[in-house]
Amino acid sequence: MNKSLLVYLGVLFTVVASLSGLVLVPDWQFRGIQPYETEDGIRYPQPLAGSTALGREVYIDLGCVYCHTQQVRPEGFGADLDRGWGNRRTVMRDYLFEPRNLTGTMRTGPDLANIGARQPSRDWHNLHLYNPRITSPGSNMPPHPFLFTVGGDESRRPLGATPLPAEWRTPGAAYILPTSRGRHLVDYLLSLNKSVALPEAQ
Repeated sequence: MNKSLLVYLGVLFTVVASLSGLVLVPDWQFRGIQPYETEDGIRYPQPLAGSTALGREVYIDLGCVYCHTQQVRPEGFGADLDRGWGNRRTVMRDYLFEPRNLTGTMRTGPDLANIGARQPSRDWHNLHLYNPRITSPGSNMPPHPFLFTVGGDESRRPLGATPLPAEWRTPGAAYILPTSRGRHLVDYLLSLNKSVALPEAQ
């Protein structure tokens, strides 16, 4: 009987300690965090809205989170900073307005926490999503041509279309024009800019 009581108390203690350490304490810490205001009066982070919020849903829908993380690890915990994936480690404040953090579970591809600052070209993102081998030779990322329509008449290239490099052109393919989903996804990727110098990230 005494042994059973000890087992029950041990299980109860384990559950309470786990709940406190993994749920209650982080929630209490997170509630006190407010956006940071820079010397220029810019508040960071800003909640996603419009096309960037829709692009986040496309990012989730396509499963990008399975191959890409959004968390730059601190020095000594990996080579993220040396690889140029960010100019500082990510901290709790970076995820302030995210209903579900997309930190990811593995890195088949590079971390995307700061991709908007690292690669601010919309055309680069269009080409990379259409066929990653165009911008990153040897990439094992799957192409996403369904996010684009292809046009063959260069003289009638519409606004917002990205010309294909000469070596990737065919008689029926001179440029790519993102669909609404493709445009939203690129807007979201361009919004991923965690380069604001936060005091707790120093």
